[in-house]
Amino acid sequence: MNQYLDDAVKSIAESIRFDSSIAKHSKEYPFGKGAADCLGHFLTLAETLGFETHNYDNYIGEVIFGEGPEEFAILCHLDVVPAGDGWTKDPFGGTVEDGKIWGRGATDDKGPAVCSLYALKALKDKGFRPRKKIKLIVGCNEESGWGCIEHYNEVATMPETGISPDADFPVIYAEKGILQLRLHFPLPRAPFLHLEGGHQANMVCDHCEATPRSLTLTKTQELGLSVRHKKIIATGKSAHGSTPELGENAILPILKFFEGKSEVVRRVIDCVFNDIYGLRELEDETGKLTMSPNIIKYRKGQLLVGVDIRYPATIPVEKVLEKIAQFGVKYETVHFQPPLFNDKNGELVQTLLTVYELCSGKKAEPIAIGGGTYARALKYGAAFGPEMPGDEPVIHMADEYIRIDRVEFLLNVYEAAIERLTK
Repeated sequence: MNQYLDDAVKSIAESIRFDSSIAKHSKEYPFGKGAADCLGHFLTLAETLGFETHNYDNYIGEVIFGEGPEEFAILCHLDVVPAGDGWTKDPFGGTVEDGKIWGRGATDDKGPAVCSLYALKALKDKGFRPRKKIKLIVGCNEESGWGCIEHYNEVATMPETGISPDADFPVIYAEKGILQLRLHFPLPRAPFLHLEGGHQANMVCDHCEATPRSLTLTKTQELGLSVRHKKIIATGKSAHGSTPELGENAILPILKFFEGKSEVVRRVIDCVFNDIYGLRELEDETGKLTMSPNIIKYRKGQLLVGVDIRYPATIPVEKVLEKIAQFGVKYETVHFQPPLFNDKNGELVQTLLTVYELCSGKKAEPIAIGGGTYARALKYGAAFGPEMPGDEPVIHMADEYIRIDRVEFLLNVYEAAIERLTK
């Protein structure tokens, strides 16, 4: 049993109790008070463990271990997506039950952040002296814009090499490009008075509702919609925007209710759900393009649809935008991140793969993902854990959790990886 396990479990539960989703900002709290308080809690914990810390204006913080001319980064984030619907546990309760720690951020990414901190503590306690300055960097805006990383680059120096414990094992060598767009479909004579759904661009919509001008109960039953106060309501299942197939998008049944009454609504369904222009046919070794329409709003005669696109790492973004242009509507780029593509046989990826195989006892190969991690902020960065092949998907879903035995594994694997990469 790892001697730091109990303390790590307690600290993860405490961190979960801060609602660090994006909130009303101010000069003092650039991403909301909850995110700033969570950052303060993490840095105070690090100080009690004997580490030097820096808080960069509540945007982002860092924990320092070791000295040396070279630097090594461990990039984590403490912000979370909104809780969403469908929870049977308190999303910000940090409940420890049934061998799991429950709550938003348990796996993405508070659990791995805390495990990385205690891995540094273990190395420090056994007298390890890294030849590189290790910076455990914890941001507060990973889920909705990366303003934290932009601020860090303005006030501090980002290492060139490092890891981000914010994805999957065995090790990530490539991440697809991320393109989040807002599509404007003109709809002057809408068959509804109100339509809205979705919490965040990178989160499959699990709740959508509309107020029809006329209500057909038979059709609501066919589509599995509920009716409340003259509104029709669709309930779906949230999932990470990079894996929309793991969720159930609540926008589609609402649109289907109106498709017989509006050519524009049919056009929206064809473009973003039926994919009549073949965006999802774009493919390379990192996988197929995914497109998830996760936010929808009706405003001033326009149906605004926010789509989260993860495109193959070797395909130019211009090729994606050429197909989007065929929709024939105005669009805005809300967020863009170029892909990450590392050499599978490079030192960083192969060292992490070796550590994973030694700690897990399993042979494996580097993989590519659709998710985007802070590894892209580095010249040579790779995502490393915490999810394992075969895990139940919980990220961005209701009843997110991290297993306590996974916490123990993370403590061991991150200690071993950091030691190998900084000795």
